Amino acid sequence: MLLAALLLALTTACAVEPEFDFVLRGGSIVDGMGGPAVPGDVAVKGGRIAAVGKVTGTGKQELDASGLLVAPGFIDVHTHAEDIDDQPHGENFLRMGVTTIVLGNCGGSALNVGDFFQKIEKESFSPNVATLVGHGTVRRAAMHGSFDRPPTDAELEQMRALVRRGMEDGAFGLSTGLIYLPGVFARTEELIEVAKVAAAYDGLYATHQRSESAEIFQSLEEIFRIAREARIRTEISHLKLSGPANWGKAAEVLEAIEKARASGLEITHDQYAYTASSTGISQLVPESMREGGSEKFRERLENAETKSMFVEEMKKTLHKRGSPDYSYAVIASYRSDPSLNGLNIVEATGKVRPSDALEEQIEMILDIVKSGGATGVFHGMSEADLEVFMRHPNTMFACDSGVRRWQIDVPHPRGYGNNARVLGQYVREKKVLPLEEAVRRMTSLPAQTFRFIGRGELRPGFWADIAVFDPQTVADHATYADPHHYSAGFRWVFVNGALVVEQDQHTGARPGRVLRRGSE
Repeated sequence: MLLAALLLALTTACAVEPEFDFVLRGGSIVDGMGGPAVPGDVAVKGGRIAAVGKVTGTGKQELDASGLLVAPGFIDVHTHAEDIDDQPHGENFLRMGVTTIVLGNCGGSALNVGDFFQKIEKESFSPNVATLVGHGTVRRAAMHGSFDRPPTDAELEQMRALVRRGMEDGAFGLSTGLIYLPGVFARTEELIEVAKVAAAYDGLYATHQRSESAEIFQSLEEIFRIAREARIRTEISHLKLSGPANWGKAAEVLEAIEKARASGLEITHDQYAYTASSTGISQLVPESMREGGSEKFRERLENAETKSMFVEEMKKTLHKRGSPDYSYAVIASYRSDPSLNGLNIVEATGKVRPSDALEEQIEMILDIVKSGGATGVFHGMSEADLEVFMRHPNTMFACDSGVRRWQIDVPHPRGYGNNARVLGQYVREKKVLPLEEAVRRMTSLPAQTFRFIGRGELRPGFWADIAVFDPQTVADHATYADPHHYSAGFRWVFVNGALVVEQDQHTGARPGRVLRRGSE
């Protein structure tokens, strides 16, 4: 009798023991593969998705997702979040549904990927982190400040060795920034040889291409040649057409890319959902004037003939892009005079110089560079081109941002709002994309492109990176004039099964993992 009672009690206890860590109930599930949303539940156990569909078992925590969309956590393939160790919450990313970020873009990365991974793993962080190896970083290490030339055989071998070490330490590929020092001086043959190293590890080549304006078609041909001769999968970073003189060519650009794909090349691309870019104000100055560092730059400024030559080159570049002045360039962060942050170059010039004439604008730019430089926001793209690129099925969404420091400077709003802007403005309001397709571009497409294992889909066995949001209210609130506003509409965001965002607030949790090539 006593034995029977004990068995009954044991059976009852086992029956009510929750099967899962938590269950999201009654949401609209978008699995990340592009299919239509379906009603159902998602169960999570041990950091992974345990069941999708009608879940009969119970969770230790039951969450009502009625009226909400349940999607895989978003993957941002182009960030500059190398300071994640200093800003471990990565709050601007998580609060727009991004659970995995890729560092090392535009040719800039940690020189020693293994050491970087070990460093950030000593401290916990919120999003998952992956990286590329930056060609500019390894070129700088190998060529020691002398960049306006091809590398010697020994230097090229050192660059190969540094890329090889990075790939073996878990990097997912190689990146280039071909408008930036020192990559701007790299010839195509050098890029092919270095890309071959990444290709040997099934790595990807991600490029900020040599021109996004008048010479874009020549630049694309260089990309296709590198992809073909290095036999490497290729990602075109933040695809765009800069400058009014180049607007209206988006369909031609995509046609060129599709022709390359038809020839057997594996080409994808990403974009941010804004018509302004962001980089250093120094990019307005010819690279040959900046080569060799600040001391050489000052020497060239002091030579009246040399300076005059560069000023004329700046005027020609301005004319070529179809702009009458530098009002399209806004100062975002200028340490030497923060009072100019948020002003365009014409406004800043009028504030500190005798007039805002073009000659004075150029002097203003040269003064900024001479004083240590500044970051800027550059208004230079058309909405029509942006939407043409957005409709292409191989376009992913990436914010091209670092970790944002709250209320510091006047940065580009994309770092706070990119993914939410796509879902709110371009899906719900403008209907440029169906919601399920937009989610695919943020989840399974980047996961497949970068070879992330066990991520990017709501599938049993995959890691529980999940974004739960209200498709009727999800929105970006950051603007160019007032960028420090987080996105809204996210009820819950999970990273590896841990809750990092609840009701649009970061929970403080740091469950992120380092993602290494070839492993989960």
